[in-house]
Amino acid sequence: MDYKQFFSEVADWVLEVNSKASSLGMDSDGFWKWIMQSSAAISERYENNKLVVNQMVMLVDWVQDIYRASKEAAG
Repeated sequence: MDYKQFFSEVADWVLEVNSKASSLGMDSDGFWKWIMQSSAAISERYENNKLVVNQMVMLVDWVQDIYRASKEAAG
């Protein structure tokens, strides 16, 4: 596995999360559909390598935490 390539894709994915959150809104079905499809696509591209799957699960959890925190802050 090309770890350098994978972690480069992770960095790009995080930037794209920010872009999608701005363009689609974190409350939209389109945003969460993109999150699930894009994270699955990366995992599949690396043949569901355990490190890759765990990293993508952690990142999806991170996005969910940000969403929850924003909802709590909004009241």
